[in-house]
Amino acid sequence: MAPSLHHGDWVLVLRTGRIRVGQVVAARDPRQPDRILVKRAVERSREGWWLLGDNPAESTDSRVFGPVPDRLVLGRVLLRYFPLRLPRLV
Repeated sequence: MAPSLHHGDWVLVLRTGRIRVGQVVAARDPRQPDRILVKRAVERSREGWWLLGDNPAESTDSRVFGPVPDRLVLGRVLLRYFPLRLPRLV
């Protein structure tokens, strides 16, 4: 699957506890809490959320660091608002 976001994109995050499977979320990296990750929530377990990147070949996600505890999930991503990507006219 192609990535939904690219390096340098800005996103609007709704800080809420209501996360659903399939939503893109912002979460603190469990290994380095000052770093924020944007990943897709794919499964909820007792230990937390299983988060995966949309591009598995290039993504560091729960396959590496395991489930992310609820307290580290900041909220769901509502939209990307910068940079604007306009269609190219040839």
